[in-house]
Amino acid sequence: MNRIITIGIVVVVVAVILGGAYVALTTSTSTTTTHVTSSSSTTSSSSSTTSSSSTTSTTSTSSSTPAPLSCAGGSVTIGYFPNINHGQALIGLSNSSSGISFQSVLGSSCTIKTELFTSGPTEMTALLAGQIQFAFVGPDPAVSAYVNDNQAVAIVSGVASGGALFVVTNASGITNATAPGGISTLNGGTFGAPALGNTQDVALRTYISIHHVNDTTIDDTSDSNLLTLLVENKIDGAWLPQPYASLALSEAQAHIFLNEQSLWPGGNFSTTELVVATSYLSAHADVVQKIVLANVEETLWINQHYSQAALDINASIYQLSGLVLNTTVLNQAMSTLNFTYDPLISSVDQQAQNAYVLGFLGNTEPNLTGLFDLTYLNNALTELGLPTVSN
Repeated sequence: MNRIITIGIVVVVVAVILGGAYVALTTSTSTTTTHVTSSSSTTSSSSSTTSSSSTTSTTSTSSSTPAPLSCAGGSVTIGYFPNINHGQALIGLSNSSSGISFQSVLGSSCTIKTELFTSGPTEMTALLAGQIQFAFVGPDPAVSAYVNDNQAVAIVSGVASGGALFVVTNASGITNATAPGGISTLNGGTFGAPALGNTQDVALRTYISIHHVNDTTIDDTSDSNLLTLLVENKIDGAWLPQPYASLALSEAQAHIFLNEQSLWPGGNFSTTELVVATSYLSAHADVVQKIVLANVEETLWINQHYSQAALDINASIYQLSGLVLNTTVLNQAMSTLNFTYDPLISSVDQQAQNAYVLGFLGNTEPNLTGLFDLTYLNNALTELGLPTVSN
């Protein structure tokens, strides 16, 4: 009898132990789940893999779910030009071979819309009116909007340096800037720039003023109109961005009077910046961070795949504007500029000073404190393991 009781006690004890082990086992395994998540921006500087690809990961249920973007369920609109110096937008906002797009980095919860412009001042008007939230634009319109509209915009990343030429027709009799007496041959000429107060217009007017060129007329109109005027010999020259500068050399029997790079230390000067409305920045800092990251990743891809990037840019320009760039024009245009996320602050400071001297920024010397917000750029660079940019 005692033996039977003893066996029964042992059985009960074993059952309790096994039951406790089962509870512990089920409790432990229930804290880990395997699921599929969509990566928003894990592309490194040496990778061209799209950041929207799905990856399988094992995560703890105790980890918090990332907060949805503040634009979730809505849209964000980006403005840009069909110009080569807006290359990151041309590639990242179209179906290109880079494998990286602004939409994939932003994620699927917000829709990216686009709007095309041919004039920086017009684009800034749209930004200030809330029609677009981001703008690829020249530094001078950005500075003008900041100074004249109560600091309503911020530059959050660089885009491009260079890519602007002062071209003149052969029929004009104008030589070039380095020829003996070359500057004096500009006297009495009629020249063009893309828009009053835009970056090339300020550069042209500054050059004419500094070198005391006399009796000139400046015609501010679109790039395409300027190309037509040059072909028809109705103007003597124009200060143009790419690809229109190289198209003029090819189609208008024109030559280079001056490559603007020769006027800047090391040839580096800003021609395009990524700008955001400060009202949008305040409300949607998370979206700004994603867009800046996408711009940096596109910049890296372009510089690592330059030949393919040129083809993609060319295809996008054709799709957007109908312009056909042959290989010679494309290569010549690409050779005059650099793609960089560095906003080149010192050159923008000088460009702002030039605009002020010309009377575009009112009667008070511009104070650009606050124009550059590099927080998001440096966050992106740190995420990608790259050196940050100094303010």
